[in-house]
Amino acid sequence: MLSDIEIARGADMKKITDVAQTIGINAEELELYGSYKAKLSDELLKSLESKKDGKLVLVTAVNPTPAGEGKTTVTIGLGDGMRRIGKNAVIALREPSLGPVFGIKGGAAGGGYSQVLPMEDINLHFTGDMHAITSANNLMCAVLDNHIQQGNALGIDPRRVLAKRCLDMNDRALRNIVCGLGGAVNGVPREDHFIITVASEVMAILCLASDVFDLKKRLGNILVAYTYDGKPVYCRDIKANGAMTVLLKEAIKPNLVQTIENNPAIMHGGPFANIAHGCNSVRATKAALKLGDYCITEAGFGSDLGAEKFLDIKCRLAGLKPSCIVLVATVRSMKYNGGVPKEELTKENLEALKKGSVNLAAHIENLKKFGVNVVVAINHFYADTQAEIDFVKDFCSSLGVEAAVTKCFAEGSKGSVELAELVAAACEKESSFKPIYELDMPIKEKISTIAREIYGADGVEYSAAAEKSIAQFEELGAGNMPVCIAKTQYSLSDNASLLGRPSGFNLHIASVELSGGAGFVVCRTGSVMTMPGLSKNPAAYNIDIDKNGNTVGLF
Repeated sequence: MLSDIEIARGADMKKITDVAQTIGINAEELELYGSYKAKLSDELLKSLESKKDGKLVLVTAVNPTPAGEGKTTVTIGLGDGMRRIGKNAVIALREPSLGPVFGIKGGAAGGGYSQVLPMEDINLHFTGDMHAITSANNLMCAVLDNHIQQGNALGIDPRRVLAKRCLDMNDRALRNIVCGLGGAVNGVPREDHFIITVASEVMAILCLASDVFDLKKRLGNILVAYTYDGKPVYCRDIKANGAMTVLLKEAIKPNLVQTIENNPAIMHGGPFANIAHGCNSVRATKAALKLGDYCITEAGFGSDLGAEKFLDIKCRLAGLKPSCIVLVATVRSMKYNGGVPKEELTKENLEALKKGSVNLAAHIENLKKFGVNVVVAINHFYADTQAEIDFVKDFCSSLGVEAAVTKCFAEGSKGSVELAELVAAACEKESSFKPIYELDMPIKEKISTIAREIYGADGVEYSAAAEKSIAQFEELGAGNMPVCIAKTQYSLSDNASLLGRPSGFNLHIASVELSGGAGFVVCRTGSVMTMPGLSKNPAAYNIDIDKNGNTVGLF
């Protein structure tokens, strides 16, 4: 069996200018990064504004196993499948983070015969967007520390600095540090923190900004610290947002690449859904809606995380209305949620499948609450038996939703034709999309609504610090913002060990932060980490360069 990288290298790529022409983009409207990558120019994006929108299709998933359930692979396969049946579909994806690439989960370019290319470039440095976001964020932190060092005219309290440095890599040793050591010339000593780049507010802002001027305004609204007398200090107050915008003026432009079948895919932005809002950029999604009759996009992890944030945050802030939601389910995830250890997921186990089906039911029921048509995509893995597939199909039918098996990993678009046809038909049905809560609700009521309606919690418990932060943010005028809950992706609850469909639990809010520039309030549950760590045997051990200069071990 060929590896993902071997399949990618064997693909016959077209020049990106030729791919662009298939959706009406001229070469002059692209900013080329070699022959196979390009950014969409601001002039092109401006010219698209008057065009009619296509149908928006969101791809989400059930709670995953640690290895993931192939949601990006299905998104790509569905996009290819739609074009195979004659539909003008454009895929809109997130960019990979180097953390998972060198960690355990892998990249975010799909897999098998449903990949976006050039796979190696995309999973590594791509067009430099992640580096630009990292640099802009850390410039803000450097300017803030320099302000304190150079007289501290604003009276910033070093004990109440909120801005955190970031790095696009899993590095647990940097989670909590002390900076400014070594004498007066090296700054004011204080406690500092690192988060992974994809969890930063700068990443969220890039993904939600409508243009470079909106980007600058949002960057200026980042709450970076408090003064000694308790007054808020924003990024604009330390005069960092202008220079940050300059660092990001190319990164805010969406990237155009292609699938293995030479179909267009726009990749831009990459926030994690367990610790951030988990959606690609608004600019990329809107461009795909204008360039195609269908935009096939994804949101990270399970529907309790990515889809909820896509629907309650991104769609609301960007004025988007999905026509169909595709819920990716796998036999192995259902068995995992039925209590089967990950080492035994390849064995047929109908009893565990039945037990774990409650997780799939919860996701279906939750998505229906948003008033959008739901289609289940059963992502086929080699060990799935026909009896297991039949059970999942029958189970979906009993809940009133259509389901199709997709074999896009092994067969590309050919393996997604049935799913594509179901999705195209679902897009023609009436839908009445509505977010799960109203913005004018108090912050705690919004949190309670998500906890009850999406997670199935009985209630919400708050730490004293969280209670204080919520009151403070409402005083600052953030009470009408949506909420972004950071929690484990492995469970509907905030406890990773509670699989299936947990009940009789409370959601525990440990801390609350204001992402004023992004336009939402972040609520951290339990011990969720915004800077992941490497596992005992990270993927980095297997990644190398061979004697011919080729990358090996990259999936």
